[in-house]
Amino acid sequence: MRVRIKNLSKSYQDADRTLTVIQDLSFDFPERGAVAIIGRSGIGKSTLLHLLGALDTPSTGDIFYDEKRINAMASDERAAFRARHVGFIFQFHHLLPEFSALENVAMPLTITGVSDEEAYGVAASMLERMGLSNRERHLPSQLSGGEQQRVAIARALIAKPRVVLADEPTGNLDVETAMRVQELMLEMNRELQNTFIVVTHNQELARSMDLVVEMMPGGGLTQQQP
Repeated sequence: MRVRIKNLSKSYQDADRTLTVIQDLSFDFPERGAVAIIGRSGIGKSTLLHLLGALDTPSTGDIFYDEKRINAMASDERAAFRARHVGFIFQFHHLLPEFSALENVAMPLTITGVSDEEAYGVAASMLERMGLSNRERHLPSQLSGGEQQRVAIARALIAKPRVVLADEPTGNLDVETAMRVQELMLEMNRELQNTFIVVTHNQELARSMDLVVEMMPGGGLTQQQP
């Protein structure tokens, strides 16, 4: 699925002034592969990711998934589109604390009407791929940071989304665990033949991607030379 943005702008109202984070941005992401978005803190990378994932709406401009203009969809239609086509990986996991690892991973399937039996079977297989088959009954509070992130990756990928959006996915991990998480993400990206768009400050993670783009002041994206 090809993601492209056209003349995208996002502004926020702060008391009596308007703060523009992204202004008139156009960019075509590749249909497959892994893309790293780098840039200094506060420049708008996470805002862009939220717009791409239809978690927020642009002030002006358009976001296309193939030929579907997602910002023109009604809110319930956007939610259904996200559930079918987009996976999210966040820095702080956002696992539901009262549910086990297995239940957290299965949830994207169960909320779309897949039976519990089928969803839990697929979730168990995903956790095994993540090296967590012996942790599937544990609550998030009983897991290490690296284990929680692997659960979050499994949850993001269980529905085989065409696009995966990740915001600092290794930001809270030690070097060794970050490398393992990085390897898992790229392995799954190659297997699923989908598009990963990853916001990161981790230079090692960025260099492992197929394409690196830097976000500039005003929200412009500049492709980095290999």
